[in-house]
Amino acid sequence: MNVIKDIKVAGKHGRPVTLDLHYVDNGVKKPVVIFAHGFKGFKDWGHWGLIANAFAKEGFFFLKFNFSHNGTTPETPSDFSDLEAFGMNNYSKEWADIDVVLEWLNGTDAPSESLDMDNVTLIGHSRGGGLAVVKTHHDARIHKLITWAAVSRLDYAFKPEYLDEWKNSGVFEVYNGRTQQMMPLYFQLVEDFKMNGDKFDVPSAARSFSKPWLIIHGDADPAVPVSSAEELQHQCPTSKLLVIKDANHVFGGKHPYLSEELPLHSVALVSESVMFLKNQNL
Repeated sequence: MNVIKDIKVAGKHGRPVTLDLHYVDNGVKKPVVIFAHGFKGFKDWGHWGLIANAFAKEGFFFLKFNFSHNGTTPETPSDFSDLEAFGMNNYSKEWADIDVVLEWLNGTDAPSESLDMDNVTLIGHSRGGGLAVVKTHHDARIHKLITWAAVSRLDYAFKPEYLDEWKNSGVFEVYNGRTQQMMPLYFQLVEDFKMNGDKFDVPSAARSFSKPWLIIHGDADPAVPVSSAEELQHQCPTSKLLVIKDANHVFGGKHPYLSEELPLHSVALVSESVMFLKNQNL
């Protein structure tokens, strides 16, 4: 098993995108899986590394990365040590970060002997799942989509009752219960979404979606209700919906995750995802 961590790639908005690679180095070209984390997430959160290894053992080239403005830094990849960057994040920057990842995979620094770039899947978790829907729909370099506990729209947090206050103050603060930090969101997030409404319209992309798509959600998700998955599947009837009974938003994971074994709900998550991708290759 090859695990190469913290590859720093120049981003398009002044901050690097940091990559981890998980694959078996046997000279065989492998289907590529790119994992995009969610809001207040990062590539080294909890059990994502164990999940990456599980995919690699099944014959995939698994790449997980930190969005450039997720609040971590290359020096502190598991801590929100740059809250200003977090506050200045937006969907255009995350879209550009996925472009950076795809360009790196197609470039000279990637292990091309291990990559089948004609077989690329994007997996998105939570808010990253909503972004993955629109990005996969619009980008011919991505061939398949899997969403885990995904939001059904990217303006889900733009509540009318506090948009005016957010605009007037310029910042809305979100409490992170795990780290006990107040994390700023500058109003530019809303402005960026409004300026690019068609591009980031998840329901519209889902209604026009034509690529293989697996939707997985837990029915005990307290953060994003399972109705979000049902809405996505309703908008795209050709997608496949799998609901994991009693699974929460992170499918049994937590941070830090100290076990060397995946939680049962994540075992099901990986198994169903791998089966879906392998069936698409038949």
